[in-house]
Amino acid sequence: MCGARVDGSTRALLRRYAARYENAGFMMEPGDAAPRDPSWFMHQVEGDANREATAFLASCLSFGSRSQFIPRIQALVDCAGGDVDGWVRGGLFERDVRCGCGECFYRFFTHGHMNAFLREFRRLMDEHGTLGGFVRARAGGDGFEAVRAICGRFGRCAGAAVVPADAKSACKRVCMFLRWMARDGSPVDLGLWSGFIDKARLVMPLDTHVVRQAARLGLASGAASSMSAARRLTAVMSEVFPGDPLRGDFALFGYGVSLRRTSRPQGGSSVRNVCEKAKGKALEQ
Repeated sequence: MCGARVDGSTRALLRRYAARYENAGFMMEPGDAAPRDPSWFMHQVEGDANREATAFLASCLSFGSRSQFIPRIQALVDCAGGDVDGWVRGGLFERDVRCGCGECFYRFFTHGHMNAFLREFRRLMDEHGTLGGFVRARAGGDGFEAVRAICGRFGRCAGAAVVPADAKSACKRVCMFLRWMARDGSPVDLGLWSGFIDKARLVMPLDTHVVRQAARLGLASGAASSMSAARRLTAVMSEVFPGDPLRGDFALFGYGVSLRRTSRPQGGSSVRNVCEKAKGKALEQ
């Protein structure tokens, strides 16, 4: 798909969904019992360094069922008393996340994994001040190089399970974190790193759900969620959202919502027909 042009109707659909879904309600609506998106947590704390640290830990835990990882992130923020930066920087996590403990912390992360990861995060803070200071020194303004730097740093520690060991996989959670940090002018993303990471050079956060939505729109082929696939989709989204390709993340989310709201196939209706109906209905809205 890279190098192919996006047709006008698909371009209009994506821009419409991005405008509709990139708002504060993407994170949490009034009356919600819990946040809809993990980005909500970084907006609940004070101070740029604390927002950055909170965002990084929230992104690391954002996989599996939202009903499971949202409470786990909340519990972590509560342990830190709302000061995740100070909790890590001061080594206070040692009392809550035990070294060498094989007890489950979240999914396949044990307390031992998380403790090793947090110790590495603390060492990074000691050396560079903040994670942003580390990335600024190594990424050269490029989103993919930022992914490589973060994976390279944390992939070598005993808590490597928490962050991908290298940038060969799609690294969805790292790419999502970088979106939060680098995109400015957004009610969702913080843009704290916009001065040294170019949002035009970020990489789309890619998982099987995003691949599926992109394929239904003819924006991607195959079902693999690799880094090469993420970068190809980013190139396509750069055509739709010049200078800000990750706005397409909100667009594909919105398109997925529209599909879920579309009636299930009846009789001989195919999935393709349902997708075409959803696309056509969206263009009429």
